[in-house]
Amino acid sequence: MKQQPSAVIEGPNMDFRHSAKTADLRQRIDEFMDRHVFQVEHDYREQVHRSGDSHTRYRTPPVLQELKALARSQGLWNLFLPGAHGAGLSNLEYAPLAESMGRVLWAPEIFNCSAPDTGNMEVLAQYGTPQQQRQWLEPLLAGEIRSSFSMTEPEVASSDATNIRCEIRREGDHYVINGRKWFTSGALNKDCKLLIVMGQSAPDHPDAHKQQSMILVPKDTPGVRIVRDMQVFGYDDAPVGHPEIVYENVRVPVGNMLLGEGRGFEIAQGRLGPGRIHHCMRLIGCAQRALELMSRRATRRVAFGKALGEHGPVREDIAHSFCDIEQARLLTLRAADKMDREGNKAARDLIAAAKIVVPTAAARVIDRAIQVFGGAGVSQDTFLAEAYAYARFMRMGDGPDQVHLAALGKALVKRYGAEATPSSANAEPRPASRASLFPTP
Repeated sequence: MKQQPSAVIEGPNMDFRHSAKTADLRQRIDEFMDRHVFQVEHDYREQVHRSGDSHTRYRTPPVLQELKALARSQGLWNLFLPGAHGAGLSNLEYAPLAESMGRVLWAPEIFNCSAPDTGNMEVLAQYGTPQQQRQWLEPLLAGEIRSSFSMTEPEVASSDATNIRCEIRREGDHYVINGRKWFTSGALNKDCKLLIVMGQSAPDHPDAHKQQSMILVPKDTPGVRIVRDMQVFGYDDAPVGHPEIVYENVRVPVGNMLLGEGRGFEIAQGRLGPGRIHHCMRLIGCAQRALELMSRRATRRVAFGKALGEHGPVREDIAHSFCDIEQARLLTLRAADKMDREGNKAARDLIAAAKIVVPTAAARVIDRAIQVFGGAGVSQDTFLAEAYAYARFMRMGDGPDQVHLAALGKALVKRYGAEATPSSANAEPRPASRASLFPTP
């Protein structure tokens, strides 16, 4: 039988040592977090929750405003955005910075690197017209306003975005929008001025992926009605919020359309690739902090006559957590590296794999830490309960596990199935001989 030629496998760049620029920025961010952020976590919560008044709860608290001004004065600002608008970092260079910021759930906003603003700024930078960039991108880059992304709908399974039914209909020089959205993250914040809305503009188009468009809607446009905030495991995430919004005959100029009618999926794919990597690295930061807290707790807490860390099961949980984090980090860095070298489309399998692996791994690590902390782990006295809710939610945010698993599995079957020759694909497997299973040394 003629031997098939060996496939040429291009090896990944596995040298993930930080560039001098990244190393310097990460050290500065870590020092900033140690000096200014960890010590005011309690103050932040107090300022957000001290009043039941929604006008207070959804305003960015003073402590965060002060930290944002300080970070900007130190040049720790817009680090996520490549090109002239940001720090000029690649995905691989930015990833460890996102991990450092992710150690405190609200810390990315300090550096103007928080979702959904990061994705929205990337959309405006990549697809916006000069006028759209002047009106919306520039104040977002300056941290003067915040924004939101309005896509998910309660009436349909929005994991299949072709189901979206929010209507975008052109009438003369305006588009009229009618629909209901929820989990529109960021829209309740008092500084939120812009909603990027995805809706159906061409319901009869034969290509289901060209029926959708994205359009810019100022939050104060008549007909935009916030119904309620949506809680996540009991957390309302004030001062950000994830509200349900109804759009009732909302009229915006035709110039508010992004890129063009029917190009919503194209924009979404460009937006979600880097955003998923950002989420993964922030989650890894959460998990890393949980591991460190768990280890310290195991050293200081005594049960049944010895420190928790001297009990075998606790040591195993700590070791498993280290392994989970390292594997998740390497996978995410691998995805970021391929995005930089070959583009988001070429890296889509690795992006999907990271999005599948990281939230689950982070939730496992945080869950183990909760167990070591006992009652304190599920209380407001640590960040663990809220971090766990975030990790669990991210198994659905930016696409649920099942969607990424289905897409990745389909791609792999197509790729490796196509490589099989007809004879090898159809032939019955031969039983292996004992000699082949147990070769003579």
